[in-house]
Amino acid sequence: MKKAIIIVLSIAAFVSCNSIQKKGTIKSNNSKTTQKMGNLKTTAEKAQEAFFKDYSADGIKKYFKEDYIQHNPHVPTGIEPVLGFLPVLKEGNTSYTTHRLLQDGDFIVFHNSYHNAEALGGKEIIAFDVWRMEDGKVAEHWDNLTPKVEKTASGRSQVDGATEITDLDKTDGNKAIVKNFVNDVLFGKAPEKITEYVSTEQYDQHNPLVKDGLKGLGEAIEYLTSQNNMFIYKKVHKVLGEGNFVLTMSEGEWSGKPQAFYDLFRLKDNKIVEHWDVIQEIPSEMTHKNGKF
Repeated sequence: MKKAIIIVLSIAAFVSCNSIQKKGTIKSNNSKTTQKMGNLKTTAEKAQEAFFKDYSADGIKKYFKEDYIQHNPHVPTGIEPVLGFLPVLKEGNTSYTTHRLLQDGDFIVFHNSYHNAEALGGKEIIAFDVWRMEDGKVAEHWDNLTPKVEKTASGRSQVDGATEITDLDKTDGNKAIVKNFVNDVLFGKAPEKITEYVSTEQYDQHNPLVKDGLKGLGEAIEYLTSQNNMFIYKKVHKVLGEGNFVLTMSEGEWSGKPQAFYDLFRLKDNKIVEHWDVIQEIPSEMTHKNGKF
């Protein structure tokens, strides 16, 4: 029990309850590789528009592979369910705002708000969508969704904050920092190292339940431990990043139920200075056999 509490003390503040201002591309010494990267990001944006803006069957067929692999637990795999979903989205006038768009190789990460999104589970939904691109099309999809919270502990929304992608030459280094943070802090191997990873001067928090800064972290720790409401990280499936932004896709438990944890970190000068997240319960039954991850 003591060890579990120590782990919770370390992780509590890092998990939760229309235009991108500026985009970057991953640097490469190979101009063709750089061009491919940019093209994939543009293709992903067009695929998103075909789905949630134009509701276009032709667009879906153009930008999605026929054997499209789905990891959303409630949507069957393949392109046909995507096509069948279009009339529902159009009738509901579902739309979206992309707040951040990242690329790590063939993976594209969207940080989105969905509006009139009852078909997705609520009027306003906050989401991370991760797409794997193949042959210039969307080949595979993962996501984590949560309802929008109007009033948060920090006064920040779940999606506002910095958007500019910088430090492209530090992508690998920032991913390594986050990996070490996960191993040391989230997995409880060395939780006392938290200030080696998180800035003591600036920590902007977008988790609805946690205030800014290490003081906010302490208050959240006190409350969660008093409620015996523990978050437990068990496995990290992906660490994706571009420049100063790094996303981790992890699974674990909360209140005795399996959960998917998507955490987005912004780094500056080798420290975490901002955090967004989405937590979603993993159902025991899914409409496909692909799993959540």
